[in-house]
Amino acid sequence: MSNSIRPLFTLPVIVAALGYFVDVYDLLLFNIVRVPSLHDLGLSEADVSLIGGRILNYQQAGLLIGGILWGILGDKRGRLSVLFGSIITYSLANVACGFVQDPQLYALLRLVAGVGLAGELGAGITLVSEILPPRLRGYGSSLVASVGLLGAVVAYFTVSLFNWRTTYFIGGGLGLGLLVLRVSILESGMFKRVQEAGVVRGNFWALFRNRAVTLRYLRCMGIAVPTYLIIGILATFGNEFGKAIGIEEVIQPGRCVMFTYIGTVTGDLFSGFLSQWLRSRRKAIGLMMGLTFSFVAIYLFGDIGTAGAFYAVCVALGFGIGYIAMFLTITAESFGTNLRATATTSVANNVRATTLLTIPAFQAMKQTMGVIEAGAILAVVCFGIGFWSLITIEETFGKELDYSE
Repeated sequence: MSNSIRPLFTLPVIVAALGYFVDVYDLLLFNIVRVPSLHDLGLSEADVSLIGGRILNYQQAGLLIGGILWGILGDKRGRLSVLFGSIITYSLANVACGFVQDPQLYALLRLVAGVGLAGELGAGITLVSEILPPRLRGYGSSLVASVGLLGAVVAYFTVSLFNWRTTYFIGGGLGLGLLVLRVSILESGMFKRVQEAGVVRGNFWALFRNRAVTLRYLRCMGIAVPTYLIIGILATFGNEFGKAIGIEEVIQPGRCVMFTYIGTVTGDLFSGFLSQWLRSRRKAIGLMMGLTFSFVAIYLFGDIGTAGAFYAVCVALGFGIGYIAMFLTITAESFGTNLRATATTSVANNVRATTLLTIPAFQAMKQTMGVIEAGAILAVVCFGIGFWSLITIEETFGKELDYSE
């Protein structure tokens, strides 16, 4: 039947969703165990904030490097080669994190883990976008993202049940176990046709060959910049914002991350259906981004009085940024098959790596103007970039993807 939703529940979609689940678990694990793990390594409270931010940026730098490398490999060798290679890399790195005794080695291992984690989401969304019919792409991407983002929730509860070292072993084990399912997945038909045609594939510099292509690429990144303001700053440093607001109870960053991702799971499902109903990716993202901006204002200036209310706002913020799958779907739909993985994978990780700029900026500004004011300035900049990119980007809903650049 032409209206069947059966393709949404085929093995590639399911494995992409489970792969992103493990990816998010491992990616957010350091955010959640940052404070207890660094205390356990003997760091002071001040060093936990400073060195913890530095280690996080090592991980984000790995994402930036891996996003380019895996993206190129995905277009040159195939989507599946990335899914296999990336998961082996980050799984082994996470197992090694469970044995770490030194902050410097911890940072290096998070760099390697970041490189590995960079390949998962972009390759998965690219594969799902190419195997699903246009009418189901929005649903498929949302399904992958929603299942995947539950990894953050599982990570939080795993940390609450086990020692932080054990949680790294669990993450590595989950990744290696996922390889068994991946053996049965077939390569994208679109990629095979481009491969057989001998088209030049995976040329990262082709994204900068002319102004129009470069702006298209930058806009795909720009619409997602607000998402990692929420995750990388407001949630990760929720303890500092809670203290600055005047909440008496100590805010736990791990809980902030968990509640943010609970909201994001719901938001990603909602935005997928919303884009299908509106028949527009841009309108759906615009509504979600506007909602997020409103919740950021409440978070910073809403005079939140209790920890419970603070965590509730984190859920709302997470719901608002629940267009993660949608901005990656736009990216996949914006580029031809010979550059699709390169663009989608690098965009996904370039956005994650914006914390390389926002965390140092936050750390510097809060010293002179305070935590709330520093967060507000970053919000204005990030949402300014996001809204400009959305207004100027082309609509891609229903676009045929079987073409080359």
